[in-house]
Amino acid sequence: MTDLKVYGAPWCPDCRRSKQFLGEMRVPYDWIDIDEDAKAAEYVREKNDGKQIIPTIIFEDGSVLTEPSNDELARKLGLTMKAERTYYDLIIIGGGPAGLTAAIYGAREGIDCLVIEKSALGGQAGVTVRIDNYPGFPEGIGGAELAERIIEQARRYDVELLSAVGVRSIARSNGQLLVGTDAGDEYCARSVIVATGSTYRRLDVPGEEDLIGAGIHFCATCDGPFYKGSSELLVVGGGNSGVEEGLFLTEFTDRVTLLEFNEELAASALLQEHARSHPKMQILTNTQVTEFQSEGGKLKTVLAKNRATGETLEFHPKGAFIFIGLTPNTGFLDGTLELDKWGFIKTDETFQSSMPGVYAAGDLRSGSTKQLASATGEGVTALIMVRQYLRKLGDVSSKVAVS
Repeated sequence: MTDLKVYGAPWCPDCRRSKQFLGEMRVPYDWIDIDEDAKAAEYVREKNDGKQIIPTIIFEDGSVLTEPSNDELARKLGLTMKAERTYYDLIIIGGGPAGLTAAIYGAREGIDCLVIEKSALGGQAGVTVRIDNYPGFPEGIGGAELAERIIEQARRYDVELLSAVGVRSIARSNGQLLVGTDAGDEYCARSVIVATGSTYRRLDVPGEEDLIGAGIHFCATCDGPFYKGSSELLVVGGGNSGVEEGLFLTEFTDRVTLLEFNEELAASALLQEHARSHPKMQILTNTQVTEFQSEGGKLKTVLAKNRATGETLEFHPKGAFIFIGLTPNTGFLDGTLELDKWGFIKTDETFQSSMPGVYAAGDLRSGSTKQLASATGEGVTALIMVRQYLRKLGDVSSKVAVS
């Protein structure tokens, strides 16, 4: 049990949004479904003058928020929503490994940095169960732990960090770059690194949208524990992420059924060996999910098709977890920077985008390898290119030195 409790129902979109926000911020909480707990429903009415308003969120100090916006939640959690100043040498959009690494290197060299992150600092790494291929950790390391180490290092160098603050625009005016946030604030910078990463791709089949957060999930770390003791969970996607998260989910359920669209899994040979030998894993390839069906606002049935025979398959998992790839978080840049046909930022050999002074690093850069180690490397490279750019402008003090 945790000290933060969220009272709600699976059919409630505001409940799903609040749960997603808390999950992204890596804030532990207890979920209480008032549809299944009459005493909980009565408690919610007591807290809201007889009205059944959800989500109702109870904090450790006994305070209550009902139907809070993400901004209200962020402020209640003590997150910094506004920067100390309005002008910086460098603004880094995105607080994942690429962005934070660039900030660490920039701060060490005397470049005045601000990091703005839409969700939680740490990026996708922070919600990855375990990372086994990052140099320096021969036994592997939990994604959240690695993310916290990088964040702590950035704070050690006094990097200014904003989380739960979205960026809506980048513009160039009178030789300066203007970064506008969703909150209506505007910051000016000499240079910008965009490192907003990517998000999980969806299947786009009937029933999916309505059940996200109510049986359909994209983060096993965030939502897997809610299914402890369940009879079956479903994983869609046979790449490294799908297989890794499927193995993790075996801790909470009697069986994990993994569906892969293609004829073969794309995961590494070692992961495939672990999955195929695990007594709780069932793997079906050449299988396409066609529909999610609900009952009472919760996932009831997953329909799929055997692509070889055309046979319709039916599954009844308590939850389904989708891992079918990533989409770059570049929607706010449409019409501003040149993107490739998939939405990734096009850059030159210096990682500079089509807008002078704006650079890209990590998963959202066209041609990147979408790996954690390379993301940190790209963060360093982008920062070095920014340093050279600022020196040409003559805007950075002599304390900026090559390291």
